[in-house]
Amino acid sequence: MVKRTAVAPEEQPFILSSLPPGRAQRRLALAVVLALLVAFLITEVGPLSTIQLGRIDAFVPAYATAMLVNDSITAVLLFAQFSILRSPALLAISSGYLFTALMLIPWMLTFPGVFAPGGLLGAGLQSTTWIYILWHAGFPVFVIAYGLLKDDPARRLRQGSVGAAILASVATTAAVVCAATFLVTAGDALLPRISLDPVRFSTLWLYYAGCLDLLSVLALIVLWIRRRSVLDLWLMVVMCAYVIEITLIAFPVPARFSFGWYAGRIFGFLSGSLLLFVLLYEITTLYAGVLRAVLAQGREREARLMTGDAVSASIAHEIKQPLTGMITNADAGLRWLERSMPDEAKAAFEQIVADGHRAAAVIESIRAIFKKDSRNRTSLDINQLIGEALALTRGDLQRHRIQVQAELNAQVPQVRGDRIQMQQVLLNLITNAIDSMAAKDGPRVLCVRSEVHDGGTIIVSVADTGTGIGSQDLERLFNPLFTTKPGGMGMGLSISRSIIEAHDGRLWAVPNNPEGAVFQFMLAADGATSAGASRREQPDDLLTSSRL
Repeated sequence: MVKRTAVAPEEQPFILSSLPPGRAQRRLALAVVLALLVAFLITEVGPLSTIQLGRIDAFVPAYATAMLVNDSITAVLLFAQFSILRSPALLAISSGYLFTALMLIPWMLTFPGVFAPGGLLGAGLQSTTWIYILWHAGFPVFVIAYGLLKDDPARRLRQGSVGAAILASVATTAAVVCAATFLVTAGDALLPRISLDPVRFSTLWLYYAGCLDLLSVLALIVLWIRRRSVLDLWLMVVMCAYVIEITLIAFPVPARFSFGWYAGRIFGFLSGSLLLFVLLYEITTLYAGVLRAVLAQGREREARLMTGDAVSASIAHEIKQPLTGMITNADAGLRWLERSMPDEAKAAFEQIVADGHRAAAVIESIRAIFKKDSRNRTSLDINQLIGEALALTRGDLQRHRIQVQAELNAQVPQVRGDRIQMQQVLLNLITNAIDSMAAKDGPRVLCVRSEVHDGGTIIVSVADTGTGIGSQDLERLFNPLFTTKPGGMGMGLSISRSIIEAHDGRLWAVPNNPEGAVFQFMLAADGATSAGASRREQPDDLLTSSRL
């Protein structure tokens, strides 16, 4: 029987609850805690702590509304993270923030003098204080539950139960808040007497506040022991703010509307906002990263399409010449057969076979370019290759009435390279020259020259008297898919440059004088220093030394 094992979901290192905090995050959290402690000491020590301020009627509803919005948004964002990771720990802390948001509603409604002199919901004098105690005792319990449930993949919920878990958590939390509100309002007469009047508290309040501080410190300790992520780090900061808030409200003056009481509410607002700010920052950062990834993926896809177009265009471009020759020779062979001259037909068919082999060799040479294969390189006579290229294009040269000047230096040493690839380069350059002159009236002269320069560097030039190249096109001339010919594919010069550079050489173009263009490439002699090194030793005027 096949044994099945449950596969834990992949970790999401980009999510706040699993992302480890960096040094900058830790330093920022420490700076926030130190700032909170400094503000606490300024408020708690000195004359400010004993000042009793006036009542501001709009403060309580404004504070409660702001806290309600902040904690509700934080709960929603944490529930969203829970839906991804399906961790019960995240469900616990999400419910904790929902609990604080919902507890703010009865706290505000029962607060004496806000909506009614004695508060709404049938509240008594003790109701608001006990709602505050349950509120600030409940949240640390949720934080402790979060800390204890962390780092246990076996407890992760199944995918199908995520929605039901969120709904159950929301319903349960709301039910707990409703039950707590009912108990403290309906049983107000049975509750310990903490509030002496709507403003002053009894000394009993100091003991309850101390217990709330200890519970928050316990939650802080649990987080510290099991800290792993950015969420853990900022929850510790939140609990520090919680301790300061409770202390300011209870000590040294146990009364509402004192300077410490107002300062405690501000600390409470900060404690409710800290994690929200961090979540929003992380979401913004994540969104920016996703956007960059999408844009990069689009550019990569476009590049792949361009590469595919370039490969297909290069193959089509390079095998076009031998296929054209095969078609021409086949037509000639058929005509010879109709005239009962089998010898001439035989020669035409032999040429077809040769062109077919050349097409296959061209395809293999293109594969070698992309594979950077150098195993087929041998010593080559560059003058012989020029002669073969002129012979292969003789028909086009004659058809367009182009005069050929072959100025070949007999002292040119051999070069090392791939024969088919070097033949492709020469054929491309000669064919481009023919096309340039075919579209122009006047003298049509093709000059092919081979020269030797110092250090064994060989320069081959193909010059024409055609339409020439505009200065604005010189930089783009060798770019893939760029062409100045109406029916061109824009791959011949790009492939030629790739071949020459793969042979440690260089290919460039300059204007011809008085008209036309000159294409030149430079290679090192077989056994000599690489052309790249020679090129660095040559002066810049070498690039124009072989113009007509």
